[in-house]
Formats: sequence, C-alpha cells, structure tokens
Amino acid sequence: MRMLRKSAPLALLAAAGGAQAEPAAPAPGLEYAFTATVLVAQPVEQGEADGGRKRFIAITGGKVEGPRLSGEVLAGGGDWQVIEPNGLTRVEARYFLKAADGTVIEVTNPGVRVAEPAVIERLAKGEEVDPSAYYFRTTPRFTVQAGAHDWLRRNAFVARGIRQPDRVLIDFYVVK
Repeated sequence: MRMLRKSAPLALLAAAGGAQAEPAAPAPGLEYAFTATVLVAQPVEQGEADGGRKRFIAITGGKVEGPRLSGEVLAGGGDWQVIEPNGLTRVEARYFLKAADGTVIEVTNPGVRVAEPAVIERLAKGEEVDPSAYYFRTTPRFTVQAGAHDWLRRNAFVARGIRQPDRVLIDFYVVK
C-alpha cells in the first residue's frame, strides 16, 4: 500500500483551515480626512427600472473642510440612485472637488443607504431624518493629477453620509 503525500500548498491550506479565532493581521483603522457638504437640487424621477425606483439628483455646489483637504464642491455632478422596495438604496455619485490650491479632483462615490422602507421614503421626499435611523456608507475613489493631493489616489477610503433636505454631508475617512 502506497502513502499519498499532500502537496505543499494543500498541506498549508489544511493547516490554516483550522479554527482561526483571530484575523491574520490587525484590523485596519480609520483616520478622518475631511467633510464635503454637497448641495443638491430636487430629484429627477425616472420611474421603475433596474429593480427599483430610479432617480437622479444634481449636485449644485458645496464646500470641503477638514484636516487633510479644504476647498469647494463644484456644480455639475450628480447622484444616480435606485431605491429598492426592501429598504436598500444603491447610490453612485460622480462630481468634482476643487481644492483650496486650485487642484480639481474627480470623485466617484458608489455606496448604499439602508433603512426601513418608511424611512427611505421620508429621505426620498427630502424630509429631515435622524441619521441613526439609516445606514449610509460609500467607498469613494479619486482621480487627481500628481502633486500635493496624490495621497487621494494612494489610499483606500470609506465615507459616511448624512442626508438633509437640501444637502448631503459626507465624512471621508482614510483606511489605515
């Protein structure tokens, strides 16, 4: 009777496949970078499509303030949303920031907003809703020229959104 040997990769997988109670590395942390106050227009309703109620919300301007970046939100971008009947809203915002030094920064910011359907409906109507009543997170990506703001391209980010009747507050965090 011949013994079969496990290959080295399979042996490593078998050894690592045990009950690992801890992550392989320390959990990443978050470092607050800046807040964008994004002014928005009234939504343009498209109707039912793509599994939910589609709408577009134009971005009309705003400001950027924080320890890592300050400047303004340029008018002309927008937020494309699909509000599903189960309380999930899929968002995809695209817009530009202009840093205090004049650098223009492109932002692509996909994410989700989750709440009870009644809360989602209140948000969709533009009503004031306590931010603890919903989950609103995004994973922004930045496109910027090489230079002082290149750190935006060289880090991963998460952001938290707070919807207000005529604006969205977005707190951006660098994932450490």
